[in-house]
Amino acid sequence: MNYIGMPMGMWALFTGSFRNKLVSVLGYSENEADQITASAKPKYRKIIKKLPAFEKEDRFKMNIVNCAMLSAFLLSMEKKPDLDRLTEYYAQAMMTRPMKRFCRMAGKDKFSQNDIKAMKATAALNAADRNPYSWNMEFLPYPDGSGYEARFSKCGICVMMKELGLFEFVPAMCHLDYTMSEAGGASNFIRKYTLASGGPYCDCGYKKKDRP
Repeated sequence: MNYIGMPMGMWALFTGSFRNKLVSVLGYSENEADQITASAKPKYRKIIKKLPAFEKEDRFKMNIVNCAMLSAFLLSMEKKPDLDRLTEYYAQAMMTRPMKRFCRMAGKDKFSQNDIKAMKATAALNAADRNPYSWNMEFLPYPDGSGYEARFSKCGICVMMKELGLFEFVPAMCHLDYTMSEAGGASNFIRKYTLASGGPYCDCGYKKKDRP
């Protein structure tokens, strides 16, 4: 994957937040946070460079770029946090003001015809059959019309973090699904299984919230 473009833009957009939350969430000093961030950038670029190009229709490119960023910061920490602290760190680092606005805008379109069409197209693409760092997904509408489930049988984050020796931290990224759904305001997020915890699949259920 070419670093110039979206990966470079994502680094510019989120690096300040990732750096600052090292201090406010993980308790590093300002100097330590600067050193970790400086170390993380070349690691991030190296991870990105090794990734294959994503198909134009693949909507999960941003997910793997986010994974590369978190992984680069983790690999730059001499002592890694426990899973609970990392989950809080990642959620706070990702949920910047622009990200919250993005979630609200996505929430307005949730369950629309365009949203359903995009989910069906993603399910039909089966991008992980050609790119191990992408995802394969089934689209399963709830029979009562209350929402839908996206059921994943292959996960690019699991593949990447296993290769990097960080597989134990995958649940920290999985938990962001709850945070983003809540920020969107349109759905309650429901999950029973994850591939990272040894489940048969990752189920991402979105149940419509009652709106006034």
